Amino acid sequence: MNYNYCLTLLFLLLAQITVSQEITINGKVLDKGGLPIPGANIIVKSTKVNAQTDFDGKFTIKANAKQIIVASYVGMSPVEMPASSSMTFKLSEAANELESIVVVGYGTLSKRKLTGNIARVTSEDIKQIPVANVQNALVGKLAGVQVTQTNGKVEGGINIRVRGAASISAGTQPLYVLDGIPLVTSNESGNGAPTNPLLTLSPNEIESIDVLKDASSAAIYGARGANGVVLITTKRGKAGKAVFSLNFSQGVSEATNKRKWLNASQYVELFTEASINTFGTAEEAEGTFEFLAQGTDWRNGAVDTNWQDTVFRTGHNTDADFSVSGGDEKTKYFFSGAYNNTEGIINSNALERITARTNVSHKVSDRFTTGMNLSFSRSKINRVDNDNSFTTPLQAIAQSPLSQDRLADGTANPNTLYANYLLSIDNSFWKTLMRRVIGKVYGEYKILPSLKLNSDFSYDLLSQTEDNWRGKNTPFMATDGSVFASSVNNETYVYSNYLTFDKDLGEKHTINAVAGMEFNKYNRRYQSATSIYFPNDSFQTVDGGAEVSGGSGNETDYTFVSQFGRVNYSYDNKYIFKASIRRDGSSRFGKNNRFGVFPAFSAGWIISEESFLKDNGTISFLKLKGSWGKLGNAELGNFASRQLYGSNPYNLKSGLSFSQAGNNNLTWEKSAQADFGVEFGLFNRISIEADYYQKNTDGLLFSVPLAISSGASTINQNIGKLESSGFELTLNSNIVDSQSLKWNTSFNITTNNTVVKSMPNNNADIVSNFTINRVGENVSSFYLIEYAGVDPANGDALFYKNTTNTDGTVDRTTTNDYSIAKRVIAGNPFPTLMTGMTNTINYKGIDFSFTFQGEWGASIYNSAGIYQSVAADYFDNQTVDQLDRWQIPGDITNVPQARLYGSNGTGASTRFLDKADFIRLRNLTLGYSLNNKLTKDMGMSSVRLYLTGVNLLTFTKYSGYDPEARRDDAGVGEEFYSAPPAKTIALGVNINF
Repeated sequence: MNYNYCLTLLFLLLAQITVSQEITINGKVLDKGGLPIPGANIIVKSTKVNAQTDFDGKFTIKANAKQIIVASYVGMSPVEMPASSSMTFKLSEAANELESIVVVGYGTLSKRKLTGNIARVTSEDIKQIPVANVQNALVGKLAGVQVTQTNGKVEGGINIRVRGAASISAGTQPLYVLDGIPLVTSNESGNGAPTNPLLTLSPNEIESIDVLKDASSAAIYGARGANGVVLITTKRGKAGKAVFSLNFSQGVSEATNKRKWLNASQYVELFTEASINTFGTAEEAEGTFEFLAQGTDWRNGAVDTNWQDTVFRTGHNTDADFSVSGGDEKTKYFFSGAYNNTEGIINSNALERITARTNVSHKVSDRFTTGMNLSFSRSKINRVDNDNSFTTPLQAIAQSPLSQDRLADGTANPNTLYANYLLSIDNSFWKTLMRRVIGKVYGEYKILPSLKLNSDFSYDLLSQTEDNWRGKNTPFMATDGSVFASSVNNETYVYSNYLTFDKDLGEKHTINAVAGMEFNKYNRRYQSATSIYFPNDSFQTVDGGAEVSGGSGNETDYTFVSQFGRVNYSYDNKYIFKASIRRDGSSRFGKNNRFGVFPAFSAGWIISEESFLKDNGTISFLKLKGSWGKLGNAELGNFASRQLYGSNPYNLKSGLSFSQAGNNNLTWEKSAQADFGVEFGLFNRISIEADYYQKNTDGLLFSVPLAISSGASTINQNIGKLESSGFELTLNSNIVDSQSLKWNTSFNITTNNTVVKSMPNNNADIVSNFTINRVGENVSSFYLIEYAGVDPANGDALFYKNTTNTDGTVDRTTTNDYSIAKRVIAGNPFPTLMTGMTNTINYKGIDFSFTFQGEWGASIYNSAGIYQSVAADYFDNQTVDQLDRWQIPGDITNVPQARLYGSNGTGASTRFLDKADFIRLRNLTLGYSLNNKLTKDMGMSSVRLYLTGVNLLTFTKYSGYDPEARRDDAGVGEEFYSAPPAKTIALGVNINF
């Protein structure tokens, strides 16, 4: 009895101890801003005990006092803490984490199970960049993605190249998809310089941007995915307390760089010498000096105008935006509005934009959810003339410093070497107004717990008007004023229906499948009118002119009809397979090739899930992946395949003439791409992703010459091949992760080489002014006569002959006869190496981040160099380096003797070609968040003050304005009086209630 009694007593004691160790935990889960997260998962680690947070982010769970509690939520990093009776978890976004969710087109997928190559930036990255256009948020952030703004004009076009060029003559820009809506991105500028159609989007409404880079990812968009796909997702409401956010910032801008030009005394010195060298006397130069000075004392420097200072100004930008979001278990909402006012760094160039967005979803029942996304924007742009116009501001640098910019009465000086752009600023305007409405209504019906049907109807309207008034005192005006007015409407609507099946089959099999169809209709309508002979400059609209001298109007459309499908399969969370296919048909192509099929396959092996690596303390994650797929480029124009006739009136009689030969076999350019990569993590702190890709584009569109007897000069055919290849490496590291200090860094590097593999007409070269497309060479390589410096004996400009000797060798001797020298391939307009590095540091209430961006391998040809850097060949003002000219026998210099009208080294050559390598501090942000107690006392949930800058530092040896600036009217890789981008510093505040 004593023995049994002791056992019973011991059992009761142990049970009492066990019970005493089990506690009831009451806790809550918040985001980093202190807002509750409903639906977060709570689990007792290494057990099946779990719970979920309620509407207020609260939970209750039982656990042993020594156990670990894990809180997690989709798209956020999980947090582990020892169990206690009261717990508060704060989750932050899982940026670059394996469990983060990426958008894949018609669905989402965790990065862990991704077998393709998708790069992402989030709203946290976007809000650091105080610029008007969305695309700049991508610069330096993503491997394989090059983003270049044409120049420093506020409306400047944006060029994005994903993994190199995929075409020569067709479109090269990616497909933009906003919340599932393929956006209209047509350039509708009548100015000669492109506008950026995505200016109509406000950065404050964007949740994330995912770039589909490889064929496996982009093939779901078939005929329009060859140049990559940019998926833009806008913000949505979350269940929980309503959140009101207000942001305001004010910034100043200036040009990233200004060049040095001759002042008045240097100008007189150089041109006097040039006149003497050519004519033996200074008389020719002095006669022009008298005209330029217009009665002022040029000999004693009475006027010394810095024309560059009249062009550039201190810009200002104001950004204000707000948003309201929230909801409950049934209805979620997000409302936002934004205002941007940017005065550019170029005289009279400005942008004013307002945007508004409403995103609402409602759960009608457990099976059916419906919603609507709707946005509106209005962008007003005060523009200046394109780079090739005499009255564009930057061409003012060609004016002589001896000429006044304005006369004593304040009016612009009309007697300058070239037309004074200030006359155009004072007496004309070019206003562009862009209005945009983007809407989507959708429904989601759960047929079964694992099967749902989505039905979406989307609409995008981009309406643009342009008004160009030129008063009677505008340069080159001969009709007492003129007005040009145009109106264009671009609209597209998309109807999509697709089924999604998502189910775990047993413990090891997971299937996610999507199948659907889509119909896309696009329409464009354009009208314009021009009138002349105005009574005075108070009349600035078409109806004020005495004669309507011109007008035009046209309408065009195209249609896509598509079927698509995708299957993702995972076995045992280790072996992943994906296959997709899309069949596209388009009215753009010949009737014999209206439809195309675009398949893709990919696979991944998560090696770290294998038993031999699963518990490895060093390698926390390891995945091998590979993909292959076919894509298309449909940006060939709407009628490239058609036989066309055009109106050809004669003597007031209507007529019709043959204008284009048809090709019923014409179809889209086809791109096949393979990608092989590895992803691995180290110590749960470092993640590395490395990829090699090869992209082959076949069926390039070219205009092939026809016999004259055919009635047409050319016919469009699919002939030609390109190959792009390169490596990408992305490294993300969580260097420090403590309660008070967090330091994350991200680094990416990309190589790219795009080579022409075949061309039409038996691989014949296609040569333009300064570039060539030749088999075996980089696409659009620079093709120029090679400059050889200066003859020290006589100051002549020298050129390498580069002719072919009788034995087949190249003659590398020099000549002063420009006509003898032959052109050679001299450079690449596109970078072959790109890199970016971002660091983010948070210490208590202080946050600090910066991004460096670098590019190497590209060159820029300054096609204005033949006027501005030729040692006084004509009276254009010269860059100061021309003072280092040859003067006496024996001088060693790269600048030939100054000879007025002498054409000494003025021909197009590598003299004006320069390397565009650079490293740039792209953005820097320093912020401070007030402590929670202080903000709560003020009735706010958070207050953050911040200082941010863009393009603060640039390290380059490029001699022009900026290594990223390009001419905006034509050409590849050229600078021509092109404005540098803006350097901006802004101060702002963000308040959440």
